[in-house]
Parts: sequence; C-alpha cells; structure tokens
Amino acid sequence: MSAVMVLAGFIHDTGFADLPPAAVKKTLDHTLDTLGAALAGALAVEPRQALQIMDGGGDVQVWGTGLRLGARDAALVNGIAAHALELDDSGGCDHSGAVVLPAALAALSRSERAVSGAELVTAIALGYDVGRRVLEACGGYAAHKGAGWHSTATCGVFGAAATAARLLGLDAAETAAALGHAASFSGGLWNFIHDSAQTKRLHAGRAAEGGLLVALLAQRGITGSAQAFGDVWGGFLKTIAPTTAEPEALIAGLGDPWKIMRCSIKPYASCRGTHSTVDAVSALLGEGGSEVTAVHVRASAFLMNMCGGRDLGTLASAQMSLPYAVAACLVHGSAGIDAYGTDRRQDARIAPALGRITLETDPNQADLDDPHVTIRFADGSTVSRQASIALGAPANPISDRELQAKYRTLAAMVMPARQAEALAELVLALDRCADARMLLPLLTGDAERRPILC
Repeated sequence: MSAVMVLAGFIHDTGFADLPPAAVKKTLDHTLDTLGAALAGALAVEPRQALQIMDGGGDVQVWGTGLRLGARDAALVNGIAAHALELDDSGGCDHSGAVVLPAALAALSRSERAVSGAELVTAIALGYDVGRRVLEACGGYAAHKGAGWHSTATCGVFGAAATAARLLGLDAAETAAALGHAASFSGGLWNFIHDSAQTKRLHAGRAAEGGLLVALLAQRGITGSAQAFGDVWGGFLKTIAPTTAEPEALIAGLGDPWKIMRCSIKPYASCRGTHSTVDAVSALLGEGGSEVTAVHVRASAFLMNMCGGRDLGTLASAQMSLPYAVAACLVHGSAGIDAYGTDRRQDARIAPALGRITLETDPNQADLDDPHVTIRFADGSTVSRQASIALGAPANPISDRELQAKYRTLAAMVMPARQAEALAELVLALDRCADARMLLPLLTGDAERRPILC
C-alpha cells in the first residue's frame, strides 16, 4: 500500500479516543493561540490588501472583521492574517496553526450538520500531524529550508488537506485523492528574505486555501495520484527533496507520538529563530550593570542567513531581524508585538542600540543550535550565556495563564473583551462541545474599521 493510502486511512480512521489527553489539551491551546494571532493579524497590511481583491458575498467569516467571503477566499485571508504578525505557532509544518485552522473552520462553515468539537479537535490534530510528517520526509526543517523551500507552504498544504478532508467527511479513497492533489499544489520559496518582501505572509494563506480546495475537488470525484510520494518520476519527495528525502518518516509510528506535541507557542512577535537569543539577553540584563555598552551574538550560519538582517523599514523585515529583537529588549524591555510598531522601530534610541550589537557566524554551530550571547556593561563587566531552549517550546512551555494573557491582548485589538472571553471559554472546552459551529459567530470583529498595523 502506498504512503498516500496509508496516510489517507490514518486520517479517515482515527477517532477522538485515539488522542491522548495531553494531545487534546495541546490542540486546544494551539487553537486558542492561533485564533489570537489571526484576530490581531487581521489588522496587518497583507490581509487588508488581500481583502481588496476578493469577491464578496460568501458566507464564511473573515476572522476579526464584519466581512464574509467564499470558503476558499476566507481560508486564504485568514491564513495570511494568522501568519502576518509572526505570533503564530511553530515546530509543525513549520507554522501549522496558520495553515490548518483556516482550512478547518472554512470546511466547518460548509457543513450543514452539527460537527462535534471532538471531531474538530481530531481533524486539527491530524492536520498538524500530516504536515509535520511531510516535512520530516523531506529531510527535516534545516535540510528543506537549506534547499530554499518554505515548509509552511510546501508541507502545510498537506496538513490543510488532511484537516479539510476529515471535516468534509471524505472517505479514505477521496482523502488519498486530496493528498495526491496537494503534492501538485505545494510551493513556496525563501527568496523573500533577500529584500524583505511580504511574500512570506502569503504562504500560510495559500497553503490553507490549497488544502481546502484539493479536498473539495476530491469530494467531487476528481482523482489524485496514490503515487504522489512514490519513488517515481514526478513523485513529490523525488522532485522536491532528491538528496535529503526520508520517505519512511511519512508513516512511521502513526499516532505515537502525535506531532503537535513538538510544536511551540511564540511569546515574541518575531521569527522563532530569534527567541532563544531574546530569552538569553533578558536573563543576562538582570545579572550585570545598568548600562549596556555591547552585545555580541555568536550564531550558526543558518540563523545568520535567516535573521541577521537589520532592515527595519517594514514590520515584515523587522520581525526577521535578530539585531532588532535584541535592540527592542534593550530599549523597550520587550520583543512583544508592542515593540514592533512603526513608532517603536523609529524610536531615536534604536539606532544607537543597534550600533552596540555585533553578530558573528560560528562555524562550529550546527544549523539549529542556539546562539551564544555576551553582554558588556559600562563598568567593564561582562556576562555570557549559551541561549537555551526558547520559551514556549514543549521543553520550556509558557503557562496556561501566559497563553491566555497573550490571547486576550491580541483578541482585544479587534473585539470587545466579553466576546474574546466567550470565544476563549468555548475553545478551551471544545472537546466537550456538541456543535463546533458555535465558534463561528464569535470570530467577528471590526479590524476593517481600524488603522492598518504596519
């Protein structure tokens, strides 16, 4: 049996009872976190501009707004919004929540029958699982990114397809067709990093839209290849990962462990690659003097290529800048979303702070090693630390209280506090909800009437 067929059977046959309690809680937490990121993200320039080219008149909610679109367009815009502020989760396909959840709720919106919260939770967990498995089959994050691919887009479309197929009620053969289509809908490159282009923001939405679309096409009987992952001409892995593929990862240990358990929740509004450095700087500032004269960061070539830039001209470029994340800690005391507004980036103290920050490529560091940070103070003293596992990772999780505080801060940017609380209460009890469609009317807001966040 081909890997496509095995995965399709896993998607179709898995029940809520197959999810351990820890995976259920993790799925609920990431659902809440993604919704918070997307609600605030509705204020960002990319989803706002994307809305301008959409045909209205649909019946699927554009989160954080009073607008509705067709299912595919809503999945696209909501996915863009979820990734627009760099506050969405990581460690899955990579940014699984921003891909899986927009596809899930767009598919849910099309349902004419009640869909239990337990079924929605199962579908979301499956989406995280499949998207991550495809990335691991490509050789993992470092290898896939090193080849120029942005895995949120290339691998995320499979996760979105899995979730949508499950919620649309596809049988195993139709689900296999959807995965087969997804292999041809996959795409997304890292070339945006060279000139701070906004394309990265679009990738999550495109993968969410594509995953929903392939499931809808499969539902109508359009066949997709069961050899999509085969060692054949045109096979996904043979084409996209010819030297790094590990095809056994697609189906090894299905359901044990669940891939969502390895995903991280982001406390800072920047690329995840900067977070362990932010943690280290914050800790070191409490160990030395009051005036910082220099910060030196030794990092891998991989991280330097991804986050070593100093372009603060746009929100997108600043959020990919490790030097700015450090400068924000020095000047603003935080690398949260408040530190990334135009006025904060243009603060007169930022340029001098950046001048005190130096980066060095450490040839001895592996791609995903955490950086080494040294801070010198005005009295001549220095403190150093190897950055450890970043806050928000499974091995260093944020607390439930911190997660909910992050969500409230973000949701409050587009909706009343009472509505935000009602949405949070429903999400965190979703596994016990008789009809998950109760979520949908709580996703409205007024982002389209507020200033664009840039």
